Amino acid sequence: MEKYSLDTIRHSTAHLMAQAIMELYPEDNVQLGIGPVIENGFYYDIEMKTRLSDDDLKKIEKRMKEIIKKKLPITRHVLSRKEAMDFFKKRHQNLKLELIRDLPEGEEISYYSQGDEFFDLCRGPHVENTGHLPMAFKLLHTAGAYWRGDEKRPMLQRVYAACFDNKEELKQHLHFLEEAKRRDHRKLGKDLELFHFEQVAPASPFFMPKGAFIYNKLVEFMRNLYVRFGYKEVITPQVLDVELWHTSGHYENYKENMYFTTVDDREFALKPMNCPCHMLMFKHYKYSYRELPLRYADFGRLHRYERSGVVAGLTRVRTFCQDDAHIFIQTDKIQDEILSLMEMFFICYEHFGFNKIKINLSTRPEKKIGDDKIWDESEAALKAALDKSGYEYGIKEGDGAFYGPKIDIEIADALNRYHQLGTIQLDFMLPERFDLKYTDSDGVDKRPVVIHRALLGSLERFIGVYTEHVGGAFPFWLAPQQAKIIPVNNEVHGEFCHKIAEEFKNLGLRIEVDDRNETMGLKTRQIQKAKIPFMLVIGDKEVESQSINVRKYGEKESRSYSIEELKTMFVEFNNELTPKKLRTS
Repeated sequence: MEKYSLDTIRHSTAHLMAQAIMELYPEDNVQLGIGPVIENGFYYDIEMKTRLSDDDLKKIEKRMKEIIKKKLPITRHVLSRKEAMDFFKKRHQNLKLELIRDLPEGEEISYYSQGDEFFDLCRGPHVENTGHLPMAFKLLHTAGAYWRGDEKRPMLQRVYAACFDNKEELKQHLHFLEEAKRRDHRKLGKDLELFHFEQVAPASPFFMPKGAFIYNKLVEFMRNLYVRFGYKEVITPQVLDVELWHTSGHYENYKENMYFTTVDDREFALKPMNCPCHMLMFKHYKYSYRELPLRYADFGRLHRYERSGVVAGLTRVRTFCQDDAHIFIQTDKIQDEILSLMEMFFICYEHFGFNKIKINLSTRPEKKIGDDKIWDESEAALKAALDKSGYEYGIKEGDGAFYGPKIDIEIADALNRYHQLGTIQLDFMLPERFDLKYTDSDGVDKRPVVIHRALLGSLERFIGVYTEHVGGAFPFWLAPQQAKIIPVNNEVHGEFCHKIAEEFKNLGLRIEVDDRNETMGLKTRQIQKAKIPFMLVIGDKEVESQSINVRKYGEKESRSYSIEELKTMFVEFNNELTPKKLRTS
């Protein structure tokens, strides 16, 4: 059998699925949209009356395998534009007609047939016949998708499928998907009572006490880093006159992502970014070169409009907070500052257990402000700093911000999925637009450069990514509840347990006693489900020996510690709020 590329197999299997759906639901007048290959498989957008269920997906899979066994020939046909329009009009495929109308003049138009009954507009290539397709596919789920991504167009059903060229790879991928599902931060957020969403505020999370604790602890973690790396925290307004956003360029380049309101006949906008506020703060005072670099950090709340079709749990929301900062600096100090930033980033990510890190230099996009000379200077400065750092990096052409190039940093989670967290953006434009100046050593006013910097990025998004990375089992220092004490007998051991809990609390530890009138088995299961780092059991033996029976989350065996040993251990774990590299003796 001829060896086909995986993309070709996936493309042909997408057609196979479309044929199976049309055969199984003839009364639906199924309209075929597009069915592209994606990472690990494909999807097909389809308009039909039947709302496909999991049982329907199983029926479709079965029919797909039947079609494979028929070994239907797959043939390419080339048509003129008029022939193509007539061909698909006759078959009542209105979505295909729209695609044909939008094809550029002179482009070759082709369709593929499978046997005598199925036809689909397509460039190809495809396998020679359906018998060449390995039965290494799985229909995963459906989702709503606006036709051609336009919210004003009809909502279609998007059927997602995994597809590989052998069953072993498919099996491995399905196992990965099960693990990803188990770690899904949206499920864990609900199970662990961290956060939820309400219809009154779409794509805007409500953090419950446990989630708010984690949120605030991350802010505290960043503040510890700020002390070491010389940042000064500021607080800035939420709602600002649109004139500010005209000055910054956001109104012209980012308006579709902003929220607007009118106050006293003046138009205002909720800030989507902190940078224009920080420009005003720098401009308000007179600074000399001795005071640079000046590093403003801001945990202000931001609002950005994201389309309903792209928001997802905490990873894409409409209101969020960044560990945001802007560094005002002299041009000849850029390299040193970026080297310091890279040190800061790696200390942070390694502390959270992210050991696989990718660095990319993102260059000028099509939609940008400023002339090419400034962009050349900016990109060269970032490249020189990265070269000097010694870290390997790639180039992402055209992926920079509209006001400057940037360094993007991606981390791999426990499932080896990469997420972009940190960013370092070099900006010559905003200092120019806001006419920023500092007095240099020669007494002459000069223009500073601004470095935009976020490390964890959006705290909401980071919590989503990190929750999945640790599977909801947060490290001791970050866990809302660090341990739970269970008395074997409430009447006999309860008083001792509460005394020990109080001693732990006096050390700044978050430990409670579960003295409910429930079985030990039920309490143990609930502690495991809540992913509390430690379960502490106290009975006659422990009271007599002044010890505690300790079981760590995820482990089956328990061991005994003296009370003082456990205090020392827990205090050390709690100190991990500050990375070891930054602790002072």
